[in-house]
Amino acid sequence: MKKLMMMLALIVGLSAVAQNEEPKKQEAVNVEVYTVAVLPFTESGAGVAGLGEQAANILFAKMSANPNVWMVERTDLDKILKEAELNISGAVNPNQAIQIGQLTGAKILVTGSVFKVKDKTFLIAKVISTETSRVLGKSVDGLGGIDALSEKLAEQVNETITKDAGKLMPQIREHKDIVADLKKSIGDAKKPKVYVKIEERHVGSVTIDPAAETEMQVICKELGFEVTTSENDAELLIKGEGFSEFAGRRGNLVSIKSRLEIKVLDKSGNIVAVDKQTTAEVDLAEQVAGKKALQEAAAKIAERILPKIVKK
Repeated sequence: MKKLMMMLALIVGLSAVAQNEEPKKQEAVNVEVYTVAVLPFTESGAGVAGLGEQAANILFAKMSANPNVWMVERTDLDKILKEAELNISGAVNPNQAIQIGQLTGAKILVTGSVFKVKDKTFLIAKVISTETSRVLGKSVDGLGGIDALSEKLAEQVNETITKDAGKLMPQIREHKDIVADLKKSIGDAKKPKVYVKIEERHVGSVTIDPAAETEMQVICKELGFEVTTSENDAELLIKGEGFSEFAGRRGNLVSIKSRLEIKVLDKSGNIVAVDKQTTAEVDLAEQVAGKKALQEAAAKIAERILPKIVKK
């Protein structure tokens, strides 16, 4: 009897522990984590040569410790910007911010400028949303070296992203919101019959289901496009390739980066429209995060590309 009572007590205890742990797991998934890219800082005036690059490097290093951000690697960022032939300085315009977000998956850009007035160094940062182009500013100044000032600025920028990112970001848009906005922009335009084929893979593992292809098909159907399974039967072909890959891990959370490229072709093989999107997602499961990233990329491309292929 004593053994039975002890076993019952143990089961009850384990059940209580499991119930207490479940909210913690859910909380971890719901934490908002922002992908951030640090761009070069401009240098203005005498005595600041090389300080802009130093400031950007220190900011990157210090911000990497913030649990609320995933940093775009500086080498990856430089490569992407060079391939896109984007010459970026501290003066980033709204169109550039949106384009950088599409290319890198970054939701927030950090850039700015450094200059001197007599012996005092001023370091100014702009925290820019790549989705709304909204900007928050932070600045530090002093007689100390660029390292101390950059560390101080990094603390302010980290605090801004942690506490005030909501002021930069748009309202969370669900699938139904995207479809509703597209219905408004397309209106009663004639919609061609489309065939959708988007190949995708998750680097290092087998792809189970085509998330991007499914998302594009669903959006097309909900907008009134006729979606056919026969390539020969379609007026337009929506084709593309996408991949997702592991980007990093922090505790139980996994960060995944994805890239999706889509072309719309007519029956003669002429390109009607073309677009690309990079996204980043965070989840407990690597494959789930990869699917979410590709699904989001497909939705973003659908918003831009579908209005271009209707006949108004």
